[in-house]
Amino acid sequence: MKISEKIVKQLKTIPENTTFGYGQLGIAKKEYQTAAKALERMQKKGLIRKISKGVFYKPQMTVFGELKPSDQEILRPYLFKNGKRIAYITGAALYKELGLTTQMTFRVKIACRQKRIYVNRGAIKATPVKSYADVTDNNYELLGFLDALKDLKIIHDCNPNSAVTILIEIIKKMNEVRIRGMIQCALLYPPRVRALLGAILEQLDRKKELKILKDSLNPLSQFLLGVKEKTLSTAADWNIK
Repeated sequence: MKISEKIVKQLKTIPENTTFGYGQLGIAKKEYQTAAKALERMQKKGLIRKISKGVFYKPQMTVFGELKPSDQEILRPYLFKNGKRIAYITGAALYKELGLTTQMTFRVKIACRQKRIYVNRGAIKATPVKSYADVTDNNYELLGFLDALKDLKIIHDCNPNSAVTILIEIIKKMNEVRIRGMIQCALLYPPRVRALLGAILEQLDRKKELKILKDSLNPLSQFLLGVKEKTLSTAADWNIK
């Protein structure tokens, strides 16, 4: 089978507006040069669009014209390596998605433990931040949640009490496995994160393994987060004010 035929066959399995690279085309590395020419011909025919070097997508046509991939999808190649997640979107873009702020942002933050990831592709711009843990598909959402706890006081246009209320509702929906995973990740975060997570879990009567969070804190430390007892009844037990 010709390489161009292989690519056409594989493209049929890739949804529209989903980014892909050479690794998703079912071809060997030695075939990449020939594949590049085939992909260039497909671009000229309008069958695919190029986002950046080695990154493409199948355009989706609607009655309103051609749709472009979402920012999340455009950034996807930077969040994975060899099919495994190594990074995640954090900062204002994530906090807006969680409902913690209404702030619009034109520059996202990408958290990664292994390397610093910069993106400057047209309207899509991203700067790197260090992840507190190795990022996987199983924990990246938990790490994002813990980032929100960490940044509670500095999230733009965010009321700490309203934010805590939203975060409590998110935790309510987590099962015990997720809770345990989040506690383990929290041990890598600053003390204020561990204290706030502990207080939320205690209020929700999710007390399993809370001792590990409590024991990780200096009993003399106080955390001035602007969270009222009316919002978080267990705040005082964790020295949160």
